[in-house]
Amino acid sequence: MRFGPVPLSAALGATLAHSVAVTAGRLRKGRVLTQEDIAALEGAGIEEVIVARLGPGDIDENAGAARLAESLCGSGLRMSKPFTGRVNLLADGPGVVVMDRAALEAVNAVDPMITLATVPPYQQMGESGMVATIKIISYALPESTVEAACAAAGEGALRLAPPVLRDATLIITDVPGGAGDKGRAAVEGRLKALNVTLRDVVTVPHRSAPLAEAIAAAETDLVLILTASATSDINDVAPSALRAAGGEVTRFGMPVDPGNLLFLGQLGARAVIGLPGCARSPALNGADWVLSRLVCGIPVTSADIAAMGVGGLLKEIPTRPQPRNPGKSAGNG
Repeated sequence: MRFGPVPLSAALGATLAHSVAVTAGRLRKGRVLTQEDIAALEGAGIEEVIVARLGPGDIDENAGAARLAESLCGSGLRMSKPFTGRVNLLADGPGVVVMDRAALEAVNAVDPMITLATVPPYQQMGESGMVATIKIISYALPESTVEAACAAAGEGALRLAPPVLRDATLIITDVPGGAGDKGRAAVEGRLKALNVTLRDVVTVPHRSAPLAEAIAAAETDLVLILTASATSDINDVAPSALRAAGGEVTRFGMPVDPGNLLFLGQLGARAVIGLPGCARSPALNGADWVLSRLVCGIPVTSADIAAMGVGGLLKEIPTRPQPRNPGKSAGNG
């Protein structure tokens, strides 16, 4: 690409590098100059402009961004129209973003003029949410450079995993004077955002035996447990009830705050999530990360949960009775 000042006589068909005021308004940067534009510039007393011109083997910013976006646009995603060298990748519906981080980093290593920015791995998305943006910084690039970026992207480097679980059961344990079904609406909202139907809501006393019976009786794809009292040990009421029902606890506790007291288990083919108390609030917490992955068919192991602590949630919430950072007001941490 050739970039720099040229007389108006050589500017026809070039891309204007900087916006220029003319008598009837303003010619915006990125505009491909027409004969009418040249006349407007002459009328404003301008004799030269700074432009970009494609050289042999170059590709313009919009075409380059579109070509790279096509390489990156995996299942569950769609492309926006290119504009000023940018193309966005949008979610077709709800789901979780799955990516090959090494491949995406390789794309950004090809040339500083090619940029790719994405949401974090496994980010839950709603319909039309922006998953990634591809931006070509310069007005043109060698076509070979764009092709190198496409090759670095490979296949399947960025896609959206859609929900695969259809319905869920919420089991709430209760104690005299307890929270009752507080939290039901928040849990149902989370499921609805993932196109999952809350099929059954069952309330039982906060004891292992009735809870085990409710767990065993559940017939939905997913079982969620919200206890009246915080689950503070792997042998507490809810984990014990899951084992008594014939299931297993695969992980107790997570390094995400709020959300520490989550537990994850299995009963046959059904995933079982012991929700932390913070799930009664619609605010983001660690349970959201586990729930969204499971609903979208992505296995969650104990090692996966252990890895969620670095760069994960660490925030105060207004409802917390004991702020983690007493020097700051709740909600600002």
